[in-house]
Amino acid sequence: MARTFNRSPLALAVLGLLYEAPMHPYRMQQLIKERGKDKVINVQRRASLYQTISQLEKAGLITVKETVQDENRPERTIYALTDRGQQTIEQWLRDMLSTPTAEFPEFPAAISFLPLLTPDDALRQLEKRETALAEMLTTLDSEMQHYLQSLPRLVLLEEELLRATYVAELEWVRSIIDDLRTERLTWNNEMLRKFLSDNASDR
Repeated sequence: MARTFNRSPLALAVLGLLYEAPMHPYRMQQLIKERGKDKVINVQRRASLYQTISQLEKAGLITVKETVQDENRPERTIYALTDRGQQTIEQWLRDMLSTPTAEFPEFPAAISFLPLLTPDDALRQLEKRETALAEMLTTLDSEMQHYLQSLPRLVLLEEELLRATYVAELEWVRSIIDDLRTERLTWNNEMLRKFLSDNASDR
């Protein structure tokens, strides 16, 4: 009996690549990196890729097509998309495009505990993030210009979205940095103790 499967970006990528053609895991990892999809899909750990492939197979979304062994290379398993897998990726795409979901990245979580640092310390860390974001944006712009010389915009849409995300975050981080520098946003132990005391008394 096929198991249910909770979707993930990596699982989507596997199904998407097998939608194109049957292939082995190493080729999947290569294509994700060659196409720049590793900015939005984490394939740094090959073990995670193999684990996802195993789970997709148990769920009946992909199947082993054949096992091949080229000269001087280890044996490789070629996977193919099942009919159920094709229906699943199409439905995943509809759901993922149409319906926002709650995601839990690290940065908003860290911001929610910002007062655990002093304002000066928080300012220094956000200044470092500002520099890093600016560098990431410059690199992304350069890569997009390079890719657009040989690739259609259609296959670079996720880079456009990523760029818009970087720009929005950088603008927000700079506004918080400015507020910290001018002390429009500040805190101290006395303020925090009062807040915690008032919050506790409301319960």
